[in-house]
Amino acid sequence: MALVKAQITVEHTGEKINVFFNPEEYTVNKDNNFASQAIPGLSGPLLQFVNGNMRTLEMELFFDTYDTPELEKRDVRELTNKITGLLTINSDLHAPPVLFVSWSSLQFRCVLARASQKFIMFANDGTPVRARVTVTFNEFIDAEREALEINRQTADFTKLHVVLQGQTLSGIAAILYDNALLWRPIAVANQIDDPRAIETGQSLLIPSLPFRDPETGEVVN
Repeated sequence: MALVKAQITVEHTGEKINVFFNPEEYTVNKDNNFASQAIPGLSGPLLQFVNGNMRTLEMELFFDTYDTPELEKRDVRELTNKITGLLTINSDLHAPPVLFVSWSSLQFRCVLARASQKFIMFANDGTPVRARVTVTFNEFIDAEREALEINRQTADFTKLHVVLQGQTLSGIAAILYDNALLWRPIAVANQIDDPRAIETGQSLLIPSLPFRDPETGEVVN
């Protein structure tokens, strides 16, 4: 049985762009950023997770209007322009459209970041009739959808955060709580009276939110 055809759907309009020739391969890339800090006396630097980078999807799409029976012989750019047009800023969105690339088990919500066209066959009058388009899609994630899909809650930190050089309580709160103003729970949990009095290499307990002062029982925010 033939493999299902790849398809690109424009999310806000529902427009579907069918790929007549499935890619021979595709590549999905993903990596994370870590900050390292050398601490005297340790055998290696401490690593602190900073953030995850976007996933990218790379593939090469093939277009042919010369030897494809279901397509009339015409300028292949009529087909490739449907792909490169996805880079154009949409007047309603004020940004290029969000897309959904689907091919069997591959399901990828994204935007088109790059498209490179290579025309490899021409009719007698010079009209291009065959082309390869190398595309890179960047995964599109919005905070609200990610929170619903992952059910992400404020982390229940049972681990310690090791202070890196130059970090402040507000900076740590910005990284771990996504809100620099939420430094007080960290200060209270670690009995820190002066928020500026933290040192490189110091281990801090990062409480989950909402956090109650163990002495007063009041919520600290």
